[in-house]
Amino acid sequence: MELLQGIGGFLQNQLLGMQWLSVLVAKALGVLGVDVESRLGGSIHFFFYDTIKIFLLLSVLIFLVSYIQSYFPPQRAKRLIGRFHGIWANALAALLGTVTPFCSCSSIPLFMGFTSAGLPMGVTFSFLISSPLVDLGSLLLLTSIFGFRIAVVYVVLGLVLAVIGGRLIEALHWEDQVADFIHQTALPEEEPEQISRRQRVGFAFSQVEATVKKVAHYVFIGVGIGALIHNFIPQSLVEGLLGNGNAFAVPLATVVGVPMYADIFGTIPVAESLFQKGASLGTVLSFMMAVTALSLPSIIMLGQAVKKKLLGIFVGIVTVGIILIGYFFHFFGYLFY
Repeated sequence: MELLQGIGGFLQNQLLGMQWLSVLVAKALGVLGVDVESRLGGSIHFFFYDTIKIFLLLSVLIFLVSYIQSYFPPQRAKRLIGRFHGIWANALAALLGTVTPFCSCSSIPLFMGFTSAGLPMGVTFSFLISSPLVDLGSLLLLTSIFGFRIAVVYVVLGLVLAVIGGRLIEALHWEDQVADFIHQTALPEEEPEQISRRQRVGFAFSQVEATVKKVAHYVFIGVGIGALIHNFIPQSLVEGLLGNGNAFAVPLATVVGVPMYADIFGTIPVAESLFQKGASLGTVLSFMMAVTALSLPSIIMLGQAVKKKLLGIFVGIVTVGIILIGYFFHFFGYLFY
């Protein structure tokens, strides 16, 4: 048992948490005359350490996910999901969302494609909920910060929300609430030609390059905000507003997160800093989920594909689900440390 715990600790702290990188950055800054024990030096250390860590994890993860994605063009995904019915189709769509783009705005075009291909509306909404909320990036980065058990529980609850949300929307039978042009656009029935392993590797590298360019500014902004919170915001202030003592911290964090826009990689450094300052686990996860799944740009984009009534139901279901998951971690998160 001690051996397993030692291996788990090594994977958590050194492989994913990259504590070796933290020590290396601290030594490099020390050589340059930066006192990492000071507020300013601590912020500089946090910024460089978290930025390098996120880009390293991001590059490896995007490569692996993109390579897997190359085997699942929309036509094949449609046929795969089409073999299942009822809740199993929702579950498969939610799982498919874990290996797709890492922000809600990137998921909406795929949602539109699946809908136009004739998949049931509830199934496509299960995909749309899970894609930004519980992608593999969230599992990897949450593990590096909060531990494997919390990350797994987060992903499981996110998938449950995606399945339940899709089933609820399916039960409404509001197919007429989807924009007409979606139904008039059909996916080609033919799959793209089979590609070689070298082409798949090339595709994966191109996706790494494109994704890093797309999310880099969010990462820099998120890590910058996290560095300021980490070293300049009083812990008492964070604990008072977002700690376990505030019963309304979870819905507050959810409401604050909605107007923002970032992907999982730009949001987690902020959540990490808030957590280290005393915010409850449920609060920081609610904030993170709201930013990634309910950002205003994604809502505006989705509003072009569905009508207002369906859009309102979607936002309501996801908001309530995020708050419930937040409260679960708020009260029971300590069980998974």
